[in-house]
This record gives sequence, structure tokens and C-alpha cells, in this order.
Amino acid sequence: MKIHHIAIICSEYEVSKKFYTEILGLNIIREVYREERQSYKLDLAIGDHYVIELFSFPDPPARPSRPESCGLRHLAFSVENVGTKREELIAKGLICEAIRIDEYTGKEFFFTQDPDQLPLEFYEM
Repeated sequence: MKIHHIAIICSEYEVSKKFYTEILGLNIIREVYREERQSYKLDLAIGDHYVIELFSFPDPPARPSRPESCGLRHLAFSVENVGTKREELIAKGLICEAIRIDEYTGKEFFFTQDPDQLPLEFYEM
């Protein structure tokens, strides 16, 4: 019917929490510390739509990004204005790739990454 949410494991919880809430502007729905697992679980939303579970665990292995590996390649967000979003993220200290044009749709997009090098795409609505 639809995707319910995406789970992301981070290496430094406070860094990733700040990134997803203050830099990307996602809203916190719920934050829970699970003592028995030494793990945080942060439920995040875009507007009223629950989209991401951000987890922390003690000593998770690093994400293999290069060379690319099997599994989730990147997470893509729809935005109204790709150029404006790119400028906003650069002003907040992110390194963003140049804007490209999707050869099939003609829409603009660019990539940046989260604190654990998960590629994030911002794609024109």
C-alpha cells in the first residue's frame, strides 16, 4: 500500500539527531532510550508523515559506501525548489554535489550525505 518508515542506524546519536532535526528539519514524534539494548530510538516525521526511525547501538559497524554495496543505496526527499534547498543546506555546513538533471524525467536533483555517509538525494517535486 505504501512505505511505512525507513530505519537508520547511526554511529553518534546526538550528532545524527541534530542533523535530522535541525539541519533537515524533521519533526520528533517520539524519543525512547531502551536501557536493555543501550539504544536510542527516535521516530521522525516530515510534517505529519512518519518516515524515519533513527537508532543508536553500541559500536555499530561502519556503512560500506565505496565501493557501493548491496542494500539501501540512498534516501531521497522531494523538495519544491532544488536550488533553494541546496543553498540552505550549504549554509548549514553541508557539502552538496552540483545540481543535475534526471535524464528520464527532466527534474533537478542533487546529493549530500548524513553524518554516517548515507547518501541523501533531494529531488524536484
